[in-house]
Amino acid sequence: MRLWLPGAVLLIWFVMAIAGPFFALQPDYIQLDKIIVPPGEGAWFGYDDLGRALGDRVVAGAQTSFFVALWVVAVSFMAGTAIGAASGYLGGWWDHVTVRVIDIFLAFPGILLAIAMAGLMGPGIDNVVIALSTVGWVGFARLARAQVLSIKHREHVQAAVALGTGQARIIVRHLLPLILAPLIVEASFAVAGVIIGEAGLSFLGLGIQPPDASWGSMIRDGTRYMLVAPHIVLVPGVALMLVVLSVNLLGDRLRDRLDVRAAARDRQV
Repeated sequence: MRLWLPGAVLLIWFVMAIAGPFFALQPDYIQLDKIIVPPGEGAWFGYDDLGRALGDRVVAGAQTSFFVALWVVAVSFMAGTAIGAASGYLGGWWDHVTVRVIDIFLAFPGILLAIAMAGLMGPGIDNVVIALSTVGWVGFARLARAQVLSIKHREHVQAAVALGTGQARIIVRHLLPLILAPLIVEASFAVAGVIIGEAGLSFLGLGIQPPDASWGSMIRDGTRYMLVAPHIVLVPGVALMLVVLSVNLLGDRLRDRLDVRAAARDRQV
């Protein structure tokens, strides 16, 4: 798949999420005479089981997925990077405790922990963000720790230590800039995982609640009408698939661009 195609999909997703509130959309407007009407001239994507325009609800669902992905990845990135970098540089009992906590989180599938958290706190977009952030920081912490362990004995770090630079300043000024590239790649893949996680929680009834739109809850509501109105499931399902696939494809390309060793091999060839 050419790079411009996933880029165009993500641009459309971004525009729908940011500019959606400024459109004259009515995602919750019920029209009883248009219940499960298939796509046509009146509505390109048809109507759902309550007569609501699926196109409007897909845009509203894009806003939900974008908001959740933005906040969860931002919180997970900052918390996980701070914990992992501090653990890798300080070592000792702090590193031992951090590794044990990371191992405990990795011992269970992340989505199951998110389901448990959402079930304990109750449904709602704020609780979805908290639940997914609770399990999302682990990947960033593990990666940040590994990267810091590989570079903390370099000459410029030892020189900073010899000059009496504080540990916090060394981590922020001398270590974090060198490990940002793999963390950015990890964040790009985390976006896809968060979108899937939010849709999964909403599908199970633990995420976004009616009348607010979520691609996961739209798919759940449409499963009862798969035989008579498959477009109710296909429209949000295709939107979800395209966005997640596009994020992963661009993440792969970003990883290749930021991989210095791979770029060096390509130049040699």
